[in-house]
Amino acid sequence: MKETPVPPDQTSSGSFWGKAGALTALVALAILLYWQFGDYLDLKTLAGYEERLRAFGRENPALLIAAAGGIYVTAIGLSIPGAALLTLVYAWLFSTVFGYWPGLLTSLAVVSFSSTAGATLAFLLSRYLFRDVVRSKFPDRVAAFDERFQKDGPFYLFTLRLIVAVPFFVINVVMGLTPIRVWTYWWVSQLGMFPGTLVYCYAGSQFPSLAVLAEEGAGGILDWKLGLALAALGVFPLVVKKVFQRSGPGTAEAPADAAPPETA
Repeated sequence: MKETPVPPDQTSSGSFWGKAGALTALVALAILLYWQFGDYLDLKTLAGYEERLRAFGRENPALLIAAAGGIYVTAIGLSIPGAALLTLVYAWLFSTVFGYWPGLLTSLAVVSFSSTAGATLAFLLSRYLFRDVVRSKFPDRVAAFDERFQKDGPFYLFTLRLIVAVPFFVINVVMGLTPIRVWTYWWVSQLGMFPGTLVYCYAGSQFPSLAVLAEEGAGGILDWKLGLALAALGVFPLVVKKVFQRSGPGTAEAPADAAPPETA
């Protein structure tokens, strides 16, 4: 489906300096947060707090879920590295606190919705802080990207989300340059990231402890089921693309009753 372009900003001197100030503040915030809490994204450090994390979760289950979601949204929204590690830790922690199946489902829900919320935040920051600058500095590259997006529409985003090797922050920033609508970006990202989230949450739920994960790495819990899931995840984008190609002619045609373009 073809997206109706988002009107470009009417950039003035005031709006330029406002965006520059907002960008500077966000970068400073991301650096400050990483400097203050970056050590907690290290497995060996987290392993030292293993018992405290479990005790806190058992005593404050609702607060644990809320804090976990807030941390994930902040990390993704500000493009702070460590999302994969957080997913593994959340799945382990929730499975330990709530029991295996309730914990696995809880971690899946928290990570799935929080990652999409954080990705949408990063997308909006890219659209309103970077879009005009990048388009003016790299017009040829942006034009080529627009052509690809106009050809495949939201399915292009869906394909990128299925490929776990593509960094989240790159997709978030790049898609902010396109005319895709915010709601479309949300639900396509939600669906596209779900298979990868499921695999990572399953992997995290298999760890007996954070100490084992820190010492042996992900290879310490690699079994045939996880290997099969990873293999399926790699093949899945190709299968989905074939299905879409056979389902009908191109995905880039806009419906006659297309909604008016979003400006937010």
